[in-house]
Amino acid sequence: MIESNHHESVLFNESIKGLNIKPNGVYVDATLGRCGHTKGILNNLGNSGKVIGLDQDMDAINYAQVNFPDSRLTPIHCNFSNLQDILSQLNLLGKVDGILMDLGISSPQIDNAERGFSFMKDGALDMRMDQTQTITAASWLRDSSETEIANALFQYGEEKRSRIIASSIKEYQKNNDLNSTLELANIISSVVRPGKKKHPATRSFQAIRIAINDELKKLSEALEQTIDALSPKGRLVIITFHSIEDRIVKQFIRKHSRPKQLPKGLPVIANDESECLLKDLGKIKPSDEEIKVNRRSRSAILRLVEKC
Repeated sequence: MIESNHHESVLFNESIKGLNIKPNGVYVDATLGRCGHTKGILNNLGNSGKVIGLDQDMDAINYAQVNFPDSRLTPIHCNFSNLQDILSQLNLLGKVDGILMDLGISSPQIDNAERGFSFMKDGALDMRMDQTQTITAASWLRDSSETEIANALFQYGEEKRSRIIASSIKEYQKNNDLNSTLELANIISSVVRPGKKKHPATRSFQAIRIAINDELKKLSEALEQTIDALSPKGRLVIITFHSIEDRIVKQFIRKHSRPKQLPKGLPVIANDESECLLKDLGKIKPSDEEIKVNRRSRSAILRLVEKC
């Protein structure tokens, strides 16, 4: 077994129930992680069921290969924005009964200081979800202009102090190489007051991570691909952890779950031009009990849709 910090899958029971698993079905865990949700899917599958597990983090793929040597599970190293290509290669496009996307960063990723995601532990300023990509947080902060950094902090982290943070980073870089997480956290803490429950660097670290991994664009691309990937009545479960991601998911669901608008005055007719592609089955938030056990679940929202 590969040693790893424990990762508690958020909204686990709700996710498995939402997928409405068929014993012989085909499922995609688009964010494999430490296989928490995948294990739940496998436990509900028969011998002929399949799970395609995608993850851009090689640590997750290696973990799955060593710890889950199950013939029903196929782990694949890729970003979920390649969903359609992968399913086409496997001859499974349009044959998938359920897709799960858990958009949260995992506990092992945060707790491994060398991955650079944590502002609480000193480590390399990395933040790459996919270790094969070349751009790190350190190189992005070095090569980006003050304006580019400020815009990213505001857009992806909703950080009100984005301009002064960006200015402070560039001022520091005039005389120093910025290569560690605690260096960056200290720069931010010098110009941002701590919140009641949030570290001053929380929003900025989130924004930089989103920027260097191009997370929002890839999420939008992956969501659009789920429609062709799913079979009729196939389910899509998406768990988000901050408002920016959730807004993208809501817009995607709204876009495909409403009939196309006909010219004013004409009735909406259910035909090929106006049929909804998705049925919105609602949202679920963690219970108070789950939040007590796993504090990182407090901001999670699960949204569930079914292909028409």
